[in-house]
Amino acid sequence: MRPVSAFLRVSLAALLIVANIVVHVLPLFAVTLLKALLPFERVRVACNPLLAGIAESWIAFNSGVIDRLTHTRFVVSEHADLRRDGHYLVLANHQSWVDIFVLQKRFNRRIPLLRFFLKRELFWIPLMGLAWWALDFPFMRRHTREQIARRPELAGRDIETTRRACARFRAIPVSIMNFVEGTRFTPEKHASQASPYRNLLKPRSGGVAFVIDAMGDGLQSILDVTLVYPAGRPTMVDLFADRVPEVRIDVRERPIPREFVGGDYQGDARFRERFQEWMNALWEDKDATCERLLGRA
Repeated sequence: MRPVSAFLRVSLAALLIVANIVVHVLPLFAVTLLKALLPFERVRVACNPLLAGIAESWIAFNSGVIDRLTHTRFVVSEHADLRRDGHYLVLANHQSWVDIFVLQKRFNRRIPLLRFFLKRELFWIPLMGLAWWALDFPFMRRHTREQIARRPELAGRDIETTRRACARFRAIPVSIMNFVEGTRFTPEKHASQASPYRNLLKPRSGGVAFVIDAMGDGLQSILDVTLVYPAGRPTMVDLFADRVPEVRIDVRERPIPREFVGGDYQGDARFRERFQEWMNALWEDKDATCERLLGRA
């Protein structure tokens, strides 16, 4: 594609996406203000689907921009019985920021609104931070192992944040999104971890365990999503410059092992070992799925 054409596509996409933010944030804040000023159970219950509906309209417009400004093909293999009133834990590998647009496009209005655990710093992004807060996206502080080693109470704060968020989610249809690797894949990160997987970073099991513990029987199943980009890991500019010819997606619905509901990941070493073994097996299967989707298996 010629540079001028790519520049025009990206510029138009950016303009449309920013305009879409402004158009949807205003009613989102209006409903949120009503929910805050009238903190009654009936009002809160009535406002939740309104907020989700606004967010779904927002996502649908962004997905339409992708459809109209790019020629990207989405090749999907899906083995799941998806419900809009379901309660899912969505686990995915993380290749690029494009993943978020892909996941939203695939699942919008097919399952409940995807809610991500976000870094606290993202709250300060103009308009978007407040919108995520209004939609009950949990904001987490990211602490290094060294920080937690010096101050163990820091680990407890993230656990408590997870519990508070999940307490809210139990009352509504929800899809809790978790990029299990904790960061986007790069060859440098892969090498520094000495990851045993060909296409993935090592899974971080703790966050998954805490959500399963906090939600208990409030989750019906796991949606295991694998994303690959055969032409290479793209940037957002690549997507809207029409330089992403194809995205391949595999979706599998998996049961949540009952033995992991109510376990103590932090305090029970044997439970933690079993949970990590389960996650590692899941990740081995996902790595094989990546190979198959890339045509290397």
